[in-house]
Amino acid sequence: MAVRIREAIPADAEAIATVHVRSWQAAYRGQLPDEYLDGLTVDERLSQHQWALEHPRPDWRVWVADEERSVVGFAVTGPSEDADADPGTAELYAIYLEPSSYRRGVGRQLFAHAIEDLRERGFRTATLWVLESNDQARRFYDVAGWKLDGATTTERIDCLNYPTVRYRADLG
Repeated sequence: MAVRIREAIPADAEAIATVHVRSWQAAYRGQLPDEYLDGLTVDERLSQHQWALEHPRPDWRVWVADEERSVVGFAVTGPSEDADADPGTAELYAIYLEPSSYRRGVGRQLFAHAIEDLRERGFRTATLWVLESNDQARRFYDVAGWKLDGATTTERIDCLNYPTVRYRADLG
């Protein structure tokens, strides 16, 4: 099945919210509390994604992986919001896949597209944050050539303040 990467539209909000919840429930099982993961709902995420797509922030992009007219993944990028970011630094805010799309190359394709767009928009460096315990995602970023830059935090509310680490890549 061919996967097409395209910019998201407001009509994609529910599919993105569904992927978001299902991905978190699969990827973070054993890393975040089961009660938290089991309590995630598409309705909660829907309003967040709908608002973001209907009122896009300048320089942010939301990309979807579309497989036979079905959203199977999404990525969100834009300028880094880290206080210590140099001008020209971008951030991959999110990348999530429908669990049935894991290990099929969809994530690599979506990731490559999002990063190439950042490069084309003139960003010189990019960062991303990942749960310190998320070995699978960390291997993905390691293979892609990204490196830990030494920054860590426990202040990411979306991760329940569990330790997260920052990766960095040169886009030059």
